[in-house]
Amino acid sequence: MFDLIKKIISSNPAPAKPGRGRQDKIRLAAGVLLLETAYIDDECTEEEMANVVNTLRSEFNLAPEYVEELLALAGAEREKAFDLWQFTNQMNQHYSQAEKMALMEAVWRIIFADGRLEEHEDYFAHKLANLLRLTHKQLIETKLQARAQQAG
Repeated sequence: MFDLIKKIISSNPAPAKPGRGRQDKIRLAAGVLLLETAYIDDECTEEEMANVVNTLRSEFNLAPEYVEELLALAGAEREKAFDLWQFTNQMNQHYSQAEKMALMEAVWRIIFADGRLEEHEDYFAHKLANLLRLTHKQLIETKLQARAQQAG
């Protein structure tokens, strides 16, 4: 399934089915953004990684082995990326506002996984929301929804 992503990454853009390459790029971009969230404080806890895995599994309806492969590819892309724009640009081109808000809510769940909100995590969430073209109101809405899920 993710052989196509490897081809895309290695600049061999020959998707097997129309639209599939786009779907794989979106999955990869989401994986990178979620991993960046988990590692924003230079430490990824088990709870944070569990949130990343659960989000990828539920958002894209992926089997566990495909989530592992996607995370490996996303990790490699994250390591060589200069910034987040290329990934948020994929989201902006192909995600609706509701889908971007769902992604942002997942970001907040990862941030809250360790039970605290650090200043640099909050800054990152604001920066990401800006790159995803979400309003401040939408950012706060997703933050409150994630916090309520954590409490409940």
